[in-house]
Amino acid sequence: VPKNLFKSITFDCGKEFSNWKSISNTNDIDIYFADPGTPSQRGLNEHSNGLLRKDGLPKEMEFNQVNQGFISSVASKRNHIPRKSLNYQTPLEVFLSYVNGKFCLA
Repeated sequence: VPKNLFKSITFDCGKEFSNWKSISNTNDIDIYFADPGTPSQRGLNEHSNGLLRKDGLPKEMEFNQVNQGFISSVASKRNHIPRKSLNYQTPLEVFLSYVNGKFCLA
């Protein structure tokens, strides 16, 4: 992932983010933490989680027991959905144009 692709990341207080300093230092990214019990501070994440539930991913699961093909299929589906916030481009289109130096999001 190119440096400066993300300017900041907002985590919840889960133990899976205990390595946040390394992520921040390695990638020069500002890290923020949502207040406990306030999913509205991470609205996009909560919306995305809801979409993943519709694709059949349960709220609590063991990722090492999920078929890689299924995960790839879900990721591909999500990355090919045009988003209003991206001027109706897909996340994949925006990512590739950024990586290729043609990033323009008006």
